[in-house]
Amino acid sequence: MNLVIVGCSRRKRDTAVPVPALDLYEGGCVPSLRRRVGQLPGLRRQVRILSAEHGLVDPDRPLLPYDRVLTHVRAVELRSLTAAVLAREFELSGTPAKALVIAEPLYQSVVRDHLLGIPLHVLDDPRDWASVSAVLDSWGWP
Repeated sequence: MNLVIVGCSRRKRDTAVPVPALDLYEGGCVPSLRRRVGQLPGLRRQVRILSAEHGLVDPDRPLLPYDRVLTHVRAVELRSLTAAVLAREFELSGTPAKALVIAEPLYQSVVRDHLLGIPLHVLDDPRDWASVSAVLDSWGWP
C-alpha cells in the first residue's frame, strides 16, 4: 500500500449538502486525481486530503465548503492532530511502502515529520499534474 496526501484547495464545489472530501475540492490537482482514482476503491482508500479546516481526512469523509486559510499557527495545531491520525492508520493498516505529498510547503510541514522512514516524493506545486502523474505511473497506478 502507498499513501497520497494532497493539500486542500481554495476552490470548492458549491454545495449545501456534505459531499465526500475528494469530490469537494476543485483546485490544484484534486480534480485530476479524482478522475484517475475516484472510481477505484482500492486506490481511493490510499488518498488523504490535508484540510486547513479539518486536518487530515479520508477521501470519503463528508464535508461542506468552508473558507479557512492555513496559517503558521494552524499548521502547528494540525501537526499533533495529524500525528495521531497517521499513527492510528499505520497501526491498523501498516506503514505505507511509499508516500507522495502534493502540497505547498506550509502544508508539507504538517505531515512531513510523521512520514520519516517512508520513501517520500514531495511536490510543491499542486497544479503540476504531469509530475504527480509520473509518480503514480511509477507506482503502477492506472
